[in-house]
Amino acid sequence: MGCIKNIFRALFITLAVVGFLSIGGKELLGSMINNYFNPSQEVMLERAKKVGDFSLIDDEFELEKAAGIMGYNAVVAEHKASGQKMLVVDSGNKELISAQDLASDDVEERLKKSVSKIKYQAVSLDDLKVTKRGTMLSYGKQIPYVRFEAKVKKLPIGDVSGIISTVDTKNGEPRVLISVNEKSKYSQLISEEFFKQIK
Repeated sequence: MGCIKNIFRALFITLAVVGFLSIGGKELLGSMINNYFNPSQEVMLERAKKVGDFSLIDDEFELEKAAGIMGYNAVVAEHKASGQKMLVVDSGNKELISAQDLASDDVEERLKKSVSKIKYQAVSLDDLKVTKRGTMLSYGKQIPYVRFEAKVKKLPIGDVSGIISTVDTKNGEPRVLISVNEKSKYSQLISEEFFKQIK
């Protein structure tokens, strides 16, 4: 009796799967998986609202990821023509770096310490050198930044150049702003253009 019961269960499950596939279930399941891993720009903008208002960014920039990982919310964008990456990180209550750190004389050591705070790093930096300091507009404020050069380990890029900055939002929440590209391709104009459009 138990054997016949198992045969009917297997037959029923087989017919259900065949029926699901015959009415387009494969395409439906495929599109659901694709939408989850590759969401539209509208969905990305909705997720990115946790970090800031990215609705005013130009078409030359594309939001690649907006996700929460290990207690951090982050938005990753790319400048389509140059491949330059911009990151905006909401570290929650864990301040990674402050404006006072960027203004200090030992900013290189403080940046290295901040990078080491992030657990399970997929990337590590060597020979970090600060090459310039300045200010730029973001979140409606003039904020300090430091420009750096570094060697990247665990990625095939090699030498990179970029900026790192920090800002407090209107609600007093800290955000870390990072823009980076290969050393010879980095553009400060691209960074400033992107970050000034975030509110």
